[in-house]
Amino acid sequence: MSRKWIIAPLVGLSLLLGAHHYGAFARKKPDDVAKPALWQLSDKDTTIYLFGTIHMLPKGVAWRSPKLEAPMAKSDTLVLEVAGLEDKAKSGQALLAVAFTPGLPKLVDRVPADKREALTKLAESSGMPLAFLDTMEDWAAAISMAAGSLKELDLDPENGAEEQLRRSFVAANKPVAGLETVEQQFGFFDTLSPEAQKTLLLSTINESGNVRAEFDKMIAAWRRGDEKAIAISFDDELQLSPELLDALLRKRNANWTQWIDDRMDQPGTLFIGVGAGHLAGKDSVQAMLKKRGFKVKRVQ
Repeated sequence: MSRKWIIAPLVGLSLLLGAHHYGAFARKKPDDVAKPALWQLSDKDTTIYLFGTIHMLPKGVAWRSPKLEAPMAKSDTLVLEVAGLEDKAKSGQALLAVAFTPGLPKLVDRVPADKREALTKLAESSGMPLAFLDTMEDWAAAISMAAGSLKELDLDPENGAEEQLRRSFVAANKPVAGLETVEQQFGFFDTLSPEAQKTLLLSTINESGNVRAEFDKMIAAWRRGDEKAIAISFDDELQLSPELLDALLRKRNANWTQWIDDRMDQPGTLFIGVGAGHLAGKDSVQAMLKKRGFKVKRVQ
């Protein structure tokens, strides 16, 4: 089960996978700017732009096209999945508040025998001691190991599209808001059933040997704004764990759709940046908005 779109920005702990050396992106010509997907919905006094972000990027990926810069300049406010992720101390405290449960079995005893060697290797490569992971719930152990594996991919939250957007709006003295809080995001994981948490943990272990190849495919799809390729990833995940998709995608998309519906009653221009996976497929935010009668058009 691929987690590359489904594990949200969570303190920059998402977009875990990667294929060729990332210098390939850095070597692209300066005018070879990516064209990630952007949508717009408007009425007589309100305009909202929907931009599919990628939470972490290698250095050298150019994506700020004129078709993106113009809506950003017009927008009064930036709205991200979560505001305040730059406060890493607060984010860390939010994780600590929900990630640990006393008396859990050792992590290796929570996975099938044929997965224990791979788990041990993943823990070592991520720099997370198994003794520490043993105290974590399955979902938190999975996210922590996945986050640790980012170091080999030369990825940094500072290079992510959302953080770059945030800095641009702050520099322009424009407010930055969030659709969710850090506590809410961790809560989505913490309230998963034991079975869904196990699926997340096992998928993290299973994909640990294929990090670069998966990320390269993911970033290529995002660069060209390939909604279909992004949606296929969710179809694969749905077959393995409907609960994960419902908790981490559908319900959140429905909440955001309601937020946008309500916000359309107020005048102004907003730029919303959320993970690209939330804007792809039959359960995307745009699809839900269209069912409510909104006209959503793609502008990049």
